[in-house]
Amino acid sequence: MKRNVFAGVLSVLLLVSCKGGSNKDKPIIFFNRQPSDTQTGEIDQSTMNYTDKTFYVGFDAAAGGDVQGKMITDYLATKTKAELDKNGDGVLGYVLAIGDQAHNDSKARTLGIRKALKTVKNNSTNSGADQTIEGEVTVKDGKLKVKELASQAMSGADGSTWNAEAATTAYTTWAGQYKNAIDMAVSNNDGMAEGMKSSTAWVEGTLLFGYDANADVLQDIKKGKMTGTVTQNVDAQAFGVLEMVRNLVDGSSVTDAYTKGFSEKDQYGNQISVPMAYKSDTKALLASNSAITSENIDKFYNEKETPRDAGVKALPDTAKTIKLWIDLYNGGDTFLSTSYKPALEYYAKLLKIEMKMVMGDGQSEDAVVSNLNNLGAYDAYAINMVKTNSGKLYTQKIK
Repeated sequence: MKRNVFAGVLSVLLLVSCKGGSNKDKPIIFFNRQPSDTQTGEIDQSTMNYTDKTFYVGFDAAAGGDVQGKMITDYLATKTKAELDKNGDGVLGYVLAIGDQAHNDSKARTLGIRKALKTVKNNSTNSGADQTIEGEVTVKDGKLKVKELASQAMSGADGSTWNAEAATTAYTTWAGQYKNAIDMAVSNNDGMAEGMKSSTAWVEGTLLFGYDANADVLQDIKKGKMTGTVTQNVDAQAFGVLEMVRNLVDGSSVTDAYTKGFSEKDQYGNQISVPMAYKSDTKALLASNSAITSENIDKFYNEKETPRDAGVKALPDTAKTIKLWIDLYNGGDTFLSTSYKPALEYYAKLLKIEMKMVMGDGQSEDAVVSNLNNLGAYDAYAINMVKTNSGKLYTQKIK
């Protein structure tokens, strides 16, 4: 009789253990690259609905494009025609460095720029002068025509996208072709903007706008060597990834996962100061964007240390230490390596999260997926895909 009772208890314990040990039941947070179709940009709902604990953390890409466009036109409005039109041809000529034509963020930024400058044609975000029309902007002393002289998706010889070296080469070619007709250079990110600026053909004083708020760019804005950039508030994003993991592993409800620490304080009293909005249809928690120019650079740049969010403090010793598997799709990407990674490391320490960080090569999905192993050793997974349509590769492995 006793043996039967013991066997029954053991069976129940084993059943509970197996059920509770499913890796699929753990939080899965996609970040930086939203699961979506590379051609249409349509959100990959199958991946996002893998479990009720699957979310995306990023920033409002569409709004970011609008912020970048408005930053540019706001700046132009403070200058005269003579100050902007260097060669006096009556046209503000600009060149555009496109990151990845299949990437939602790149599409949004290209469209935001072209809409603001009124050069957009049929809402196209593809490269090529034939994809735009002649535009017009308001300047200090009237109206000035605008023309996109050239644009190019910056792909490296190794197949990588958002490539700074490709931007350097492209700008050198453009400068040889258009010479002093280039009054302004605009980029989908800071890395490519810096790439253009490093060209031997670069002329100091040429207007230059980027996106990402990398540390070296903030320094350049402070020194007057770059005109402006946009911050996607990487601290809010990094905290968002880790806070959602913290909430879910601590046993919060699905709703609390995207409210605690964001729109209200969490159980430890932490709350990020940057506004973050949750979109239930795509299960996405998105940080707001902010333009940075010489007028407000001091709010975002400090030569001695990187400003961090004062609303986040270290957790008490009684808080459980969480083990997180996380990757960055490209270890050589400037934004990820110099901005996102340090932010993750900073907030992980405060939130008592131990990260197993895998660095991808920016090209091969397998270089990341092959390192997604020993899954039982982790409490959660945070995924930065190489390609936005690769979500299924990860969810198939986490089960």
